[in-house]
Amino acid sequence: MNTVYVGVGTNIERDKHARAAWEELLTCGSNLRCSKIYHCDPVGFDSHPFYNFVVELVTDLPLTEFSQRLRTIEFKWGRSENAHKLEDRTLDLDIVLFGNIVSDKSPELPRSDIFKFPFVTQPLYDLCPDLVIPQDGRTVREIWHKMERLESLSVVELQL
Repeated sequence: MNTVYVGVGTNIERDKHARAAWEELLTCGSNLRCSKIYHCDPVGFDSHPFYNFVVELVTDLPLTEFSQRLRTIEFKWGRSENAHKLEDRTLDLDIVLFGNIVSDKSPELPRSDIFKFPFVTQPLYDLCPDLVIPQDGRTVREIWHKMERLESLSVVELQL
């Protein structure tokens, strides 16, 4: 069993796709917990604001199967197979952490977004501020407190 943290992002029909992400992730594991949901502007391109949050869950699926399951969910909810990084998303599901696995291959673990983007780090901080990031050695709290926060995040009141 591995504790997994999945970053969720959507900027198309945000309420609908945020709820869909939660419902779909319920089929991938157990003991789900959700961070606060954050409204934030897109980073790197001009478009509609996103909802971003992180879901913690426990799964017995191996990493490759779990990763494939997330891709299948994204496609089910309208993501194009040839989607580009800086474009609108119905649903974007990224493995942020998968137990203590460290990998430079796809999926990259821990996901480097933890160190770059408040829309990933803040929700992770909500769930597990004292978690030590594998290979890095710092806690989420330490990373969050030293992070430069250029974009603004605001909490969204949405029941999943």
